[in-house]
Amino acid sequence: MAQNEQRDWKNEVSRQIAVYKTDKKLLELNDKLKRQMAEFDNFRKRTEKEKTQMYDMGAKSIIEKILPVIDNFERGLATVPEDEKGSPIAEGMEKIYKQFRKTLEEAGVKAIEAVGQEFDPNFHNAVMHVDDESLGENIVAEELQKGYMYRDSVVRHSMVKVAN
Repeated sequence: MAQNEQRDWKNEVSRQIAVYKTDKKLLELNDKLKRQMAEFDNFRKRTEKEKTQMYDMGAKSIIEKILPVIDNFERGLATVPEDEKGSPIAEGMEKIYKQFRKTLEEAGVKAIEAVGQEFDPNFHNAVMHVDDESLGENIVAEELQKGYMYRDSVVRHSMVKVAN
């Protein structure tokens, strides 16, 4: 009988050791799985951020190339004499210009407000100073070239004349 009890005891110890080893292996695999899932999640977030940055960079590049066209439309419309403002060509230019501006606004491009605003080097590029008592200190007196923003970043600073 003692020999049977001893054998049963050894079998029980062997079984418990096997269970312990299995549990330990299971915990290690579970930990490894959790780490790989976290690593994959970080990879996914990083690639999504990089994709967004690349898209924004490409969009800003295209916008920078389109802005001179907008400037030329504005210059062209400004040179139309008063008596020709109702002509089909002038009206066509005005409609195309408005459609162009609307399309850019829908894409997230907006003009930077400058005239009458306090000078801000984050949005404005001062190229001239003027003494004007009617305006306060560091107020934008005139906008020489419009500035634009794409979403929350400046694509082109406004070129301005600042009052001292």
